[in-house]
Amino acid sequence: MPTPALGLISHGTSSPEGQAVITALAEAVAADVRQRGITDTVVLGHVDVQAPDVAEVLRRLPADRPSVLVPLLLSPGYHVHVDLAEAVTAAGGPAPDSAGSAHEAVRDIRVAGTLGPDPRLAELLAQRIGALTADDEVVLVAAGSSDERANDASRAVGRLLADRLGRPVQTAFLAGERDNLRDIVEQKCRLGERLVVANLLLAPGYFDDLAARLVDGVGGRLADPLLHGTSPASPLLVDIVRERMMAVL
Repeated sequence: MPTPALGLISHGTSSPEGQAVITALAEAVAADVRQRGITDTVVLGHVDVQAPDVAEVLRRLPADRPSVLVPLLLSPGYHVHVDLAEAVTAAGGPAPDSAGSAHEAVRDIRVAGTLGPDPRLAELLAQRIGALTADDEVVLVAAGSSDERANDASRAVGRLLADRLGRPVQTAFLAGERDNLRDIVEQKCRLGERLVVANLLLAPGYFDDLAARLVDGVGGRLADPLLHGTSPASPLLVDIVRERMMAVL
């Protein structure tokens, strides 16, 4: 098989810090796959907010080689099942569930799995939380989606984190009406419980700011997102991205 090319697709954010840490992750992945001789072509793009978009990423990747898109997303939702799928089809790749379809792929484009759920995310989340007391109530917060497949994936990470910590973990969301973090924060506040929130967000940005306001308002503690500040991208995240790529080759 010809050497594949890699497109890394993040959500996109207007936060300068968020943009910086996502770029740093992409650079770490690029260095890793190049050093291993997997590919010499890596392009970062986004499904929303930032450029280049997915269509432009696919234009930049060589059409005569297999192209692998790895979503730098923590769960599979609308952006994967609709945005990425439509961009792949428009670029000449296979249509989703294309068996028996009139669409005939003219280009080898493969979409890998999202970063989560994965036990290594639970390990990173536990590291971000730090020390806990017996009285701490742990909640895992995720962005939330209209696609229940994404929410179920976040709940799976919550269960992995509970196993990792050896204590209950409730999963909450910043968007949507079900299991909304705002409601859970208010409930914990009424009960007088100390809230510690594990942050299932990849980078700083709108949702991280929203979570911080809610948690700070009740004197709780919100852990940093998986990528933050000047800290280098965790090797665990780099490993997950590389493995997602290799799984579809």
